[in-house]
Amino acid sequence: MGFKGWPEITVKRDNGEKIMAKAPIIVSASRSTDIPAFYSKWFFHRLKKGHLKWINPFNGKPQYISFQNTRVIVFWSKNPLPIIPYLPILEEKGIHYYFLFTLNDYKRENLEPNVPQLQNRLNTFMKLSRTIGKEKVIWRYDPLLLTPNMEMDQLLTRIQHIGDTIHPFTEKLVISFVQINRYSKVKAKLMNESNLFNKDNLLESEFSKDQKIEFAKKLRQLNKRWKLQLAKCAGDINLASYGILPNKCIDDNLMKRLFSNDTSLMYFLHTGQWSSKDPKHLFENFSGNNPSLKDKGQRSTCRCIYSKDIGMYNTCPHICLYCYANTSAQKVNYNISQHNSSNEGII
Repeated sequence: MGFKGWPEITVKRDNGEKIMAKAPIIVSASRSTDIPAFYSKWFFHRLKKGHLKWINPFNGKPQYISFQNTRVIVFWSKNPLPIIPYLPILEEKGIHYYFLFTLNDYKRENLEPNVPQLQNRLNTFMKLSRTIGKEKVIWRYDPLLLTPNMEMDQLLTRIQHIGDTIHPFTEKLVISFVQINRYSKVKAKLMNESNLFNKDNLLESEFSKDQKIEFAKKLRQLNKRWKLQLAKCAGDINLASYGILPNKCIDDNLMKRLFSNDTSLMYFLHTGQWSSKDPKHLFENFSGNNPSLKDKGQRSTCRCIYSKDIGMYNTCPHICLYCYANTSAQKVNYNISQHNSSNEGII
């Protein structure tokens, strides 16, 4: 037994046409754009319709996604305030969710030009935590990078300020070190659209191995006052000996802890399969080890389990200069102008 791909079902498009759609159990919303910040109305409109259209960023072909089997939605956001009023709809539908809330402080560097002021984001973090529970709001500081005007200790001071404010409102901090060399378009944006970097100093924004170890030691020291779980996204160094464990953003272990009463979800996480039959009955005859649910579509060092991401490249108005999912502000602005809440897809 194991994951064989999401089941497919027939859905009826808004124009009445019947088409085949993937019906994922776990939806990621989204690595590619900030759906909670900018597309909450669209998302819940499509949830009511029962399906949406997703465009593959690599071949441009559309794929249809059904919510029929969805049990968990993982939201990624830098400003989830607009989605909070809609969350009771998920409760009514019995769909579970949690948030990966990226809360950085790069205001002086203007690397995140369109995110709200830091204090507003801190307030949103605390409001969301009070609304849904701190176990469902995970703090991400992503990416960690250095600039000619901000060395490691200055970065840690900013992280300390945020952590001192929000640590009672979460259980976990996830970090990720910037990887400039991985994305050529990101390199170009940082050199062309910021006043910080040029070809001579750009790679100095990345942490060396020794710097990563030094950072881990200092973060562990800060965490003595916070007592958070510390974790790190995919990368080239294991920091477990410094109290920072490898992370899963799409996390089956977290789902098992938070949503253990959902037998259908638990059956999928234990078998890698979805069944329309009574999973309680199927569990009676189940024996064997849990399957590997690692998402092979992610980079090799990523530990996330399978999900279906529904975001679109070049649609996030935050315009963060380190973002791999936006080519340019001009492209984003054009795509936004094409969007309205009745569209099957974000664009």
